[in-house]
Amino acid sequence: MKTLLNRCHMLLLLLLAGMFQMGAAHAQTAPLPLEDPEPVIAAQLAIEQTDDKIAKRIASIFQVLGTLAEVEVSVSEGVVKLAGDVPNEAAATQAQQLAIRIEGVVTVRDEMNRTLALSDNVEPLWQQTTSTLSAVFRALPLIGVALALALSLSFLGAFLARRKRLLSKAAPNAFVVELLAQAIRIGFIGLGVVLALNLLGAGSLVATLLGGAGVLGLAVGFAVRDTMGNYISSIMLSLRQPFRAKDHVIVNDHEGIVVRLTSRATILMTLEGNHLRIPNSDVFKGTILNFTTNPERRFEFELGVDAADDPVAAMYAGKEAIEALPFVLQEPEPSAVIATVGDSNIVLRFYAWIDQRDTNYGKARSLAIRTAMRALEEGGFTLPEPIYRLRFDETPVALTKSREQSTSSDGEKVAKSISPATASDARPPLDEDTVMDVQPDNHLAEKVEEEIREGEEHDLLDEETPKE
Repeated sequence: MKTLLNRCHMLLLLLLAGMFQMGAAHAQTAPLPLEDPEPVIAAQLAIEQTDDKIAKRIASIFQVLGTLAEVEVSVSEGVVKLAGDVPNEAAATQAQQLAIRIEGVVTVRDEMNRTLALSDNVEPLWQQTTSTLSAVFRALPLIGVALALALSLSFLGAFLARRKRLLSKAAPNAFVVELLAQAIRIGFIGLGVVLALNLLGAGSLVATLLGGAGVLGLAVGFAVRDTMGNYISSIMLSLRQPFRAKDHVIVNDHEGIVVRLTSRATILMTLEGNHLRIPNSDVFKGTILNFTTNPERRFEFELGVDAADDPVAAMYAGKEAIEALPFVLQEPEPSAVIATVGDSNIVLRFYAWIDQRDTNYGKARSLAIRTAMRALEEGGFTLPEPIYRLRFDETPVALTKSREQSTSSDGEKVAKSISPATASDARPPLDEDTVMDVQPDNHLAEKVEEEIREGEEHDLLDEETPKE
């Protein structure tokens, strides 16, 4: 029975083997499929050949560079692996940057060892230093020529800048002449530097310097825009000159005598004798009132008369009194108008002109008021006085008046008082010549003259420049 089963098994195995052989024979005689597998094999071979070319190319480049000669290069599927020893981190970075630039490289793996050996790092530095010094020694004649060119142009600019008399023919005043001189000096220095750098073959450095100077100039311009605005205002004021030294002016509510105009500020001597500096930007943009440009100046004042008086007659009396004053100009002649009409008075306004060159404005006005007031009083006109309304309450108010008392030799207290007649007798006699003196006060003018003589700052005001 077992023998029969074994024979059956053997027969089954033979049948299966024959079926496999028939299938293989049929596969060999069957037609080829539509897709040819040859290109796949060719592409694989191309990739392998490309990796070899990349590795050889990188290795040949590293051999040329002495510091990367020990780097081992291997490439697989476009991935470059760098191994071996390099002197420092700079060399490793250089190797990676060179490898990634090769066509077909996907990425670079850094497996290099930074030895940081003393000889490997010092020797390249020494070689670079010696080569640089050697190049400098070879370029010394050229450097000398470039330096001589720059210095020659600088001295030429300084020579031309010192020719102030020649520059004054093209500039209106000394301040602009100084600006032109500085511009010529700086311009020739810059030209010398540019030509020297171009002669040394550093033209790209010139462009870099100019670009940096432009950016720096823009930043500095924003930072000092107020200072630059003040400087430009100084130039405009020196060109236009709205005032002269010793002019009596009011600048933005600041009154005084002009001492000088500098490159930063306008110096005034106030009427109190103080030293006042106003930034030129404020002066240029501000309001300027000049009393000296026109020596004739008008003053005005007001006086009131009673509502029952004739205002026209009062105007005529006051006007005649003012005309009689020696310091009042007859052309234009004094005048008077009715300013306002109140409940109990009529206010008259008087006008008169003086010459400020020989008459003090404040003194003349005060004496004119005194003269007009006396003329109205002598003409029978009533000058209004303050009217007070008093209200008495039912509760009595005790009023006390203190008196100075002195003790006599025998102990008696004697009250001392001064009557109006006694006070009038004690008043010193009036000196009409002193009161009527309206000459200008020269004390302030002398202080301004002294300040002008002793001033250390250069005055930009020029008598030869036309006044605005």
